[in-house]
Amino acid sequence: MTTLPAARASLLAALPYWVSLLTLPLAALAALWGGWWVLLLPAFAWLLFDILDLVGGLDTSNPDPEMPDTALFWHRLLTMIWVPAQAAMTFGLIAYATRAGHLGGWEKIGLFVGQGVISGAVGIVYAHELLHQRDRVERWLGDILLAMVLWSPFRSHHLRVHHFHVGTPADVVTARYNEGFHRHFFRVLWRMPRDAWRAEARLLARKGLTMRNRKNPFWRYATLQAVMLALALALGGLEGLALFALQAFVAIWQLELVNYIEHYGLTRKHLGNGRYDHVQPRHSWNAEHRASNRLLINLQRHSDHHYKPDRRYPLLQTYPEDEAPQLPQGYPIMGVAALIPPVWRRMMNPRVRAWRRRFYPEVTDWGPYKRGELPLPRGA
Repeated sequence: MTTLPAARASLLAALPYWVSLLTLPLAALAALWGGWWVLLLPAFAWLLFDILDLVGGLDTSNPDPEMPDTALFWHRLLTMIWVPAQAAMTFGLIAYATRAGHLGGWEKIGLFVGQGVISGAVGIVYAHELLHQRDRVERWLGDILLAMVLWSPFRSHHLRVHHFHVGTPADVVTARYNEGFHRHFFRVLWRMPRDAWRAEARLLARKGLTMRNRKNPFWRYATLQAVMLALALALGGLEGLALFALQAFVAIWQLELVNYIEHYGLTRKHLGNGRYDHVQPRHSWNAEHRASNRLLINLQRHSDHHYKPDRRYPLLQTYPEDEAPQLPQGYPIMGVAALIPPVWRRMMNPRVRAWRRRFYPEVTDWGPYKRGELPLPRGA
């Protein structure tokens, strides 16, 4: 049984991560005040955390990775209560904005662009944490969050493709060296759902089942997304449906911007005959920035997440540079850089080349890696 001092210590350790809940009153104020205030949400997620990362420094401490779930109650509670919180924020804004006479068209667009930034930077990040858990309730909550942004196939792709094939040509999420974000984004938009479908089809086929079987998760995805669309239509009519779709698109864009940052240019070594070396911390960019890691529940400790995918976010480890490549800044600042390809290449290409020299000095021709010409890994 957890003692009172232990419970208090657990709460105090979790509180910095609860900063995401500040977006609820900010969304309400943005809707009530209108005007340039509609930019409160993106200013919070991007501008404020850009500044906080610059002044807050790095956190290189590592928690005990064997800490039991009983000591993580408040950390787990946050990811679960975010589901009704985001639902209230998204659908509450739809019901309010479509009836508010003081909000013009551009103000509504700005408001739901901001909502999309939060749905992506917080909602999908929390969904990512939940879908990795063994608990059935947590996985369902993750599915609900993904349905709120119409990107449910992300679950199948992330678990069935990305974690198995990261750093290989089979993983569209791994951005190639010199590939700009905008080109990468549109490549992911059409390939990710297709690859997710194929991965689930292969899994069912091994059990002698087809995609018509009720065990196909795409039935669940379609049902949950249909419920979300129907709710947006019921609350706000066609305008509400359009605003819901806008925030979903922005959330997906935000997610893929993060994915781009996490793996840009990092490839696993091809060993021949469709075999690649094992996933190691070296195959994801790591960031130790204290402030943005609180908002993003340690997503920037991505090297450890890929090395130990079932490790809960409070226990993720960080690594020195001789084990995992380090980003120069946290995701908020790196996201801005990624939107300007020449700036991004100037910042990151020298780091990718240094990473190659450090970890794979024996590879002399990186052309096939850069062009995605290597064989697909076995099982892909």
